[in-house]
Parts: sequence; structure tokens; C-alpha cells
Amino acid sequence: MKTTVFTKYHIANGAKMAEFAGYNMPIEFTGINDEHMTVREKAGVFDVSHMGEIWVKGPKAIELLQKITTNDVTKLFDGKVQYTCMPNGKGGIVDDILVYRIDAECFLLCVNAANTEKDWQHICAEGAKLGMESGHGKQLYNASDEICQLAIQGPLAMKIVQKMCAEPVEDMEYYTFRKMEVAGVDAILSITGYTGSGGCEIYVANEDGDKLWEALWAAGEEYGLKNIGLGARDTLRLEKGFCLYGNDIDDTTSPLEAGLGWITKFAENKPFIDREKMEALKANGVERKLVGIKLIGRGVPRHEYKIASPEGEQIGHVTSGTMSPCLKCGIALGYVKTAYAKVGTKVAIVIRERLIEAEVVKLPFV
Repeated sequence: MKTTVFTKYHIANGAKMAEFAGYNMPIEFTGINDEHMTVREKAGVFDVSHMGEIWVKGPKAIELLQKITTNDVTKLFDGKVQYTCMPNGKGGIVDDILVYRIDAECFLLCVNAANTEKDWQHICAEGAKLGMESGHGKQLYNASDEICQLAIQGPLAMKIVQKMCAEPVEDMEYYTFRKMEVAGVDAILSITGYTGSGGCEIYVANEDGDKLWEALWAAGEEYGLKNIGLGARDTLRLEKGFCLYGNDIDDTTSPLEAGLGWITKFAENKPFIDREKMEALKANGVERKLVGIKLIGRGVPRHEYKIASPEGEQIGHVTSGTMSPCLKCGIALGYVKTAYAKVGTKVAIVIRERLIEAEVVKLPFV
């Protein structure tokens, strides 16, 4: 099992640890609800060093990215980040990723931890068709084992991070980044977030991780900064309706079914993988849709629970579910037949063979 630069700190701070994507990761520290509300109201730090980082460089970089991703990479400018996904050639999704444009011939991809090797093999295979080589010093390079990453999230996050930066960062725009010094070390500071509460991510080389960690806690003490585990990361993203690969999207789900039509761009000169399949789906409509569901009755929806009509007919299944710490009720994402996908539609979640009253709601939940 792999460790991150920060694993020793998590253990020292009493984290409940468990395996996740091949890493020994902190699941919770003081409890999921406490950590969740800390991020919503103050600031928390997540170790997300398990995420993968892949470089795509050279004169063919844009051509490759236009083929392997659904979003339009030509719309990026230096310092801009784009959310996108990689179609798998069968109508499904290899992964959802972030694309960072350093310049016209240099891009950094941040990919999901559990998919890093799969993504890397897919990117190399498609790159080879364009004559792009992979490996150290080549156009394609997997730097995942060399980079650590912290996500500082919450309404007070940027006040904390500002104390570690010589230049102003509090007003950086959403989905932008800068290559700059943070805590005296070379870093990439980006404003994306997976909690919906504001904040940033800081990427540094592994050898600079300890220095970043110590500086962050010195800066965050006055603001009540806390460690946050992957448990609260999941409840935070779910309240905002953000997809989790492996739950809400995977190799069998289409971006259009998953509500990701907004990152599926049928632009000119963009012959992306599965474009024809996606165009046909858009023209003919999808048979199921990913929706947000709020429970009216008492209960906690869980992954793979059945979704039914009020009369009991199965119409879909839950992909992610929890008790919302903010709303104090059960919430879920799930796929339902398109006829039941309209906001306001009454449905039911099957919990212990009982139909628990619920309703399709507009995302985000909070």
C-alpha cells in the first residue's frame, strides 16, 4: 500500500486510516459531520496526493487532447483549467479529469487516483497514433509519484493561503491557476475545488511537501484550520451534486446521461472519440438520466439501493447517497428512466424493502 508525503502527519493526528486507490489514506479525524461543517463554515485541509498527474507536451498536445477529451481544449488560455472527461470508444467514460494549460504546448492533467494507470495507458495508446512518445523527458509523462497535493477548502481557505504567498491570490478566478512560490517553494496553485465552499489546491514536488505542510498549519492556526478526511470529502461533494468516478460515472455511463452535456462540445475540428455516438444520443435522447433525489421520509440512501416509482416499479438505482450534514435529511444521486427525471417528480427509495418517499430536486442540494 502506497503512502503520501503527509501520511505520517495523519497517523500522528489520530486519523482513522484505510486503503483507498492503493494508498493508505485518512478517512476521518474528528468525525465526518464535524469535518464537513468545518469546511462549510471555516477551513479544512485534504491530502489529495493520491490523485494522478500526467504531462502532455509538444506540438501535438492540443491535437491529442481534442481527440481524447469531450470538452474543447482550444478554448483554454495560459493559466486556465478545464473540467472534461475522456470517452472510452464504447459510449462510456474512461475518467473525468482536469486539464491545466501551462502554454500552447504544455498541459497538466489531474486524474482520479483509482484510474491513474488506466488513464496513462489510454493516453499513451492514443498519443502513439500521433507519434508521441511516453516516458521521462518525452511528450507524455506520468509524474504522479513525484507530486503531492493539498486541497485547502472553505470560506476562510484563501485567507490562510494568502499568508504563504508573496503575491495576491484571494481574488483568483474560479478554474484558473498560477505557477508561483507558495511557502517559499515552487508550486501550482489552482482554484477548482470539490467541496463547493471555495478554496484552492496546491501542487508541489514531494521533497517540498513537509515545508508546505508546516507553513500551512502555522498560517491556519488563527483561522481554526482542521484536518479533513475522505469521508467528509464525499459528503461535501455530494451536497453539491459533483460526480464521483466509480459511483456516478464509469465505463458504462455516457456523459449525456450523467448531465455532463455541458462539457461535451461538438465543435468544428474536434473529432473526439465517440463523437458520433454522442451526437446520436443528443439527437435521439437518452433512456436514463442522473438526477438529484431528496428524501421526504426518514432514511439514508446508499449506493445501489433501488429507486422506484411511488407505486413500487423499479425505475433506477442510487449511485451515491448519504445523510446530508447541512440539510439533516437523506440525499442521493442516481439514474432514473428519463420519464421520471423532471424536477419535482415524486419517487421512492427502497430501504429494507420499504418504499421511502422522495423527490427529484434541482442540483446542487445546498
